[in-house]
Amino acid sequence: MAELAVDKHVKYILAVEKNKDSFESVVMDPLRMNGAYWGLTALDLLGKLDSVNVDEVISWILKCQHESGGFSGNIGHDPHILYTLSAVQVLALFNKLDVLDIDKVATYITRLQNEDGSFSGDMWGEVDTRFSYIAICCLSILCCLGKINVEKAVSYILSCKNLDGGFGCTPGGESHAGQIFCCVGALALTGSLHYVDKDLLGWWLCERQVKSGGLNGRPEKLPDVCYSWWVLSSLIMIDRVHWIDKEKLVKFILDCQDVENGGISDRPDDAVDVYHTYFGVAGLSLLNYPGLKAIDPAYALPVDVVNRIFFSG
Repeated sequence: MAELAVDKHVKYILAVEKNKDSFESVVMDPLRMNGAYWGLTALDLLGKLDSVNVDEVISWILKCQHESGGFSGNIGHDPHILYTLSAVQVLALFNKLDVLDIDKVATYITRLQNEDGSFSGDMWGEVDTRFSYIAICCLSILCCLGKINVEKAVSYILSCKNLDGGFGCTPGGESHAGQIFCCVGALALTGSLHYVDKDLLGWWLCERQVKSGGLNGRPEKLPDVCYSWWVLSSLIMIDRVHWIDKEKLVKFILDCQDVENGGISDRPDDAVDVYHTYFGVAGLSLLNYPGLKAIDPAYALPVDVVNRIFFSG
């Protein structure tokens, strides 16, 4: 079996950020905050976070904050709950949450909760269970979960549960591994996992593994490295990860590496990108791959970062 090309991946991640004229950099411009989270968290899991200039990153993040308290994907763009979580997660990586006006950020998120307990992504009102997870995760990191109506938030998530045990983006929406991670993660962070039918959901999730060892996001779809995170983390949170073949999944992820230039792709021999590089590394971390830091399946941050937030001081 191939080995993880750590040094090549570190070089690739750092190059993506430095080369502002590359195709990948240009198309990611409006969501650079997400890209920063993917790249920097991957570097931390690889033990190489000290390769970046912390002050430069923090300064840029703060320039992306709006009067409302929310963060945008890059300077000059509109704020959104998605980018707000990424900004908070990156600041947590660097142990710099103290640069934030925490009440201001928490108020921005709190105002996005709707009467039925759901969350909008921004002022335009799109509703999705992704935003429920993001709100709960972000407020939990900031130790402000009590600022929202948690009971209503949980109730809305449960209204999106399907007969197959999975969850959709809104009530009646098709079960999808990405949405399942968001809903299970939100339920885990609010102490509500007892509402999940773990055997039924575990069966749906373990059926996502295909012959190559990779995981797909829903039935009849191709495997994709990113589901190494969405499916695995959900299985771990409901204690059913032993239902898949971990060794075959490790091999699939490693086969998606560009061992010459670094980076990980969605499937073997496809073009690499920072998104799949992060989720490939995160998936390997969940699989206890040697040499990687452990990642928390609910917070999507290294375990030592989560412990520092809640147990230091």
